[in-house]
Amino acid sequence: MLRRSLVKAISLFVLWIASVGSVSSNQIDVEVPFVTPLTVEDMTGKQLVLETDNGLIAIDLRPELAPNHVGLIMQLATDGTFNGTTFHRMVVDGIVQGGDPFTADKDRVSDYGRGGLGLVTAEIGDAIHHRGTVSAVMVRAEPSSSGAQFFICVVPQPALDGLHSIWGQVVDGIDVVTKISQTPVDSEGRATTRVTILTATIRDKPPPEVPPFSTYSDEELSAFRAVLTTTYGQIGIEFYPNLAPNHVRNFLRLVDSGVYDGMAFHRVVPGFVIQAGHLPTRREPLTDRQQRFVQNLDPEFNDTAHVRGIVSMARFEELDSASTSFFICIDVAEELDRNYTAFGVVTAGFDVISAIEKTPVDGEAPIARVEIISASVVRR
Repeated sequence: MLRRSLVKAISLFVLWIASVGSVSSNQIDVEVPFVTPLTVEDMTGKQLVLETDNGLIAIDLRPELAPNHVGLIMQLATDGTFNGTTFHRMVVDGIVQGGDPFTADKDRVSDYGRGGLGLVTAEIGDAIHHRGTVSAVMVRAEPSSSGAQFFICVVPQPALDGLHSIWGQVVDGIDVVTKISQTPVDSEGRATTRVTILTATIRDKPPPEVPPFSTYSDEELSAFRAVLTTTYGQIGIEFYPNLAPNHVRNFLRLVDSGVYDGMAFHRVVPGFVIQAGHLPTRREPLTDRQQRFVQNLDPEFNDTAHVRGIVSMARFEELDSASTSFFICIDVAEELDRNYTAFGVVTAGFDVISAIEKTPVDGEAPIARVEIISASVVRR
């Protein structure tokens, strides 16, 4: 649920984009209203890629929702219309707006938000505004006011459903969009620093990435180990792929993709366990790629005894709820045997484990942050 202040800010934003007054195509060479010569099939499987000075944003185009909007966006990107333009308005952690050709000109700040509109007729359907949804900026009560300008939702925006033509969905770079939304703005909501779209290109949607370590056999997985660099030093972990191959693959994948970087040991129980990997303790949000590797795991319970140094996956009551959180045993914990999936063992850094065990706690939570600064996969 959005905070009350954010809801108000989004409402003001919607009011602004719905009342920009006169619109201008900025001499964009398209027939008005634009009708794409491409078929839905021609445009299916295409992406708009925005290379910004804050990072890359990849957007799946949705011609089945708004074929003329998608055709227009493809033409404008191919013509270079978006290159050098900026994200000129934003609501922090709420929404960002870009695509106005006027924003390429640093001397036209007062006109930002008025260019590139009035090019295509609305194509409003039943699709809803999820996190990452991309929609056309429109002027209220003017069904042919869409054009080059668009906005991206940082969080779901149900108040916008049925009011705007949805033509895309961010599939990579929502973390970049979130960062852009945090750009300082002036009293009118305009960005006080330029966030530039360096290039905008159309490409075929790449095939899904094969998750790292998927192609290794169980035996080959035994060649890898993980090193956790913590506040107190390094912890080396070796694995039991013969006993819990899916847990080993999952852990290696999370380490390799940087999911554990910047997480904290959030639970310390002297004489029992130290625990880390809880996503809310991470300093930065996960990237889209990292988020794709977070999944629940079916249990792989085995006969490994939970003794000092054993690494095992934490879970909730549901047997298949293990995901990212793991613990390291400080001492013998027979009650955990065959109830939690042991998948590795500490082979270096027992002094580090002891230091973490001794950190002052409030209940089970460390008083001072004990962090996994970085984690890496190495071959033995």
